[in-house]
Amino acid sequence: MTVDKMDTELVEQPQPMAVEQSSLQATVGEAKIEHGTSKIAPMKPKFEPLTAYEMSGGRPEFRKVSVPAHRYTPLKKIWMEIYTPVYEQMKIDIRMNLKTRKVELKSRLDTPEIGNLQKCADFVHAFMLGFDVPDAIALLRLDDLYVETFEIKDVKTLQGEHLSRAIGRLSGKGGKTKFAIENSTRTRIVIADSKIHILGSFLNIKVARDALCSLILGSPAGKVYSKLRAVTARMAEKF
Repeated sequence: MTVDKMDTELVEQPQPMAVEQSSLQATVGEAKIEHGTSKIAPMKPKFEPLTAYEMSGGRPEFRKVSVPAHRYTPLKKIWMEIYTPVYEQMKIDIRMNLKTRKVELKSRLDTPEIGNLQKCADFVHAFMLGFDVPDAIALLRLDDLYVETFEIKDVKTLQGEHLSRAIGRLSGKGGKTKFAIENSTRTRIVIADSKIHILGSFLNIKVARDALCSLILGSPAGKVYSKLRAVTARMAEKF
C-alpha cells in the first residue's frame, strides 16, 4: 500500500463518526419532545351539581305548620291558591292532616332547590298569621323577605282601655294609619289583637316597626307621618 492511499483512508475514517453524532442529536431531541409532552397537566374532572334530594342524603325532608282555629275556615276556602304554587312551581308535596290540624310539607325527588321546602313552610305560616295569599306568595319568589312578630306589651305595658286605644292608634280610622305605613315602607302589617306581624325586607321592617312603636308610646299620627316621609326620602336617595 502506498503512502497516498493510506492518507486518503485516514482522512475518510472520521466521516462515519459524524453520522453517529448527528443520529445521537436526533435521539436526544426526540427524548426532549417525549419528556416535554409528559409534563402536560391532566384534564380537570367535571362533576355534576348535586340535586336537592342528594344533598339531604337521599331522604325526604318534612315540615309541619299548625293551623289556628280562626284560620281553619279561610284555609278551606282558598286551599287551591296555596296548593297550586307549592306543588306545581316549588315541586313540594303538601297535604292537610285533619286529625292533627296541621299542614304537612314534604320534599320530592324532582325538587330543584333544597331551600324550597323552608320557603313553602314560611309561605303557609305567613297565611296562618293573617297575611293575604298575594302578599304571602312573595316569600316564594324573593329571597330577602322575612316575617317579624312582636307584642304591644314588649314596647309598653298597657292594660284595659289603654291597650284598646293603642290598637286603635295603630290602625287609625278605617285602617288609614296602617295603610299609610305599609305604602311608605313597602311592607305588609297584620294587627291581631295585641300581636303585630310585619312582612317585608329587613330594612323596611325596621322602619315600619319604629313607626308602630312611636304610635304605641303615644305619638300623634301626624308626627309619625312626617317622620316617615323624611326616612323614606332618605332611603330613596340611598338606593
